[in-house]
Amino acid sequence: MGFADLSIAEIAEDYKLGVEQVLKICDRLNIRYQDAETKLGLEDVKAIILTVQSELKSS
Repeated sequence: MGFADLSIAEIAEDYKLGVEQVLKICDRLNIRYQDAETKLGLEDVKAIILTVQSELKSS
């Protein structure tokens, strides 16, 4: 798996979400992390972004 070189905090900032919201998504998707600065793998970032976009569309 490649690395997207994005942290949970960066994803939260990019999508104007709270870090806690992104951490909850990680928990739901069983994505392992240590803290908000954890750099995530490419597939994990893609899964989070798809989930965020899906949730934004359904709101």
